[in-house]
Amino acid sequence: MQTTTSFERFAGLCALAAGAAAFLYAVAFVILRSGGLAALCLLAVGLLATAVQVGLYERLREVEPGFALWGLVLGLASGVGAALHGGFDLAATILPPPAATGEVPSQVDPRGLLTFGVAGLGVLVVAWLIGREGRLPRGLSALGYATAVLSILLYLGRLIVFDPASPLILIPAVLNGFLVGPAWYVWLGLALRRAEAAAPVARAQPA
Repeated sequence: MQTTTSFERFAGLCALAAGAAAFLYAVAFVILRSGGLAALCLLAVGLLATAVQVGLYERLREVEPGFALWGLVLGLASGVGAALHGGFDLAATILPPPAATGEVPSQVDPRGLLTFGVAGLGVLVVAWLIGREGRLPRGLSALGYATAVLSILLYLGRLIVFDPASPLILIPAVLNGFLVGPAWYVWLGLALRRAEAAAPVARAQPA
């Protein structure tokens, strides 16, 4: 139990850091148009998200073990995919390839399949489990549904339209990048840390 709650504290800190990195990614991508900073933030969000997913799995696996494991697998896949996507873009920014490649989809994360599509599906599963778990805030579940839908819409927009100026891409990107996505991570981080802080009190109570 002590190992689990200690990791929840770590996962909560990672969620808070991921929220800050996600907001900074939106600023770098939409406002500053800084490819290097955006890539670095995406790399950070992806790596931090893997710890968050493990912390969520530890909390939600008793609700529906199979769905919790599925959510963990989807979350880890999307986190690693985002980190690889960010790492590739960062490497290309620091040392550009000798030949221009154009807008060819990444073989690792084509059009944000893992970063947005799989991530959205994983958050859908997690949001549903949070709603059934009962200890985490109900509003967190609703916020999870919102960021999941926006992430999936953003992936579909990048897949079908691809024009960054299109409302089908711009609206989900702005809403999820500046508001819903960072709020999801920050609230999740606070919720996990509160749950961890309450655990020693619960263990101290007599049976």
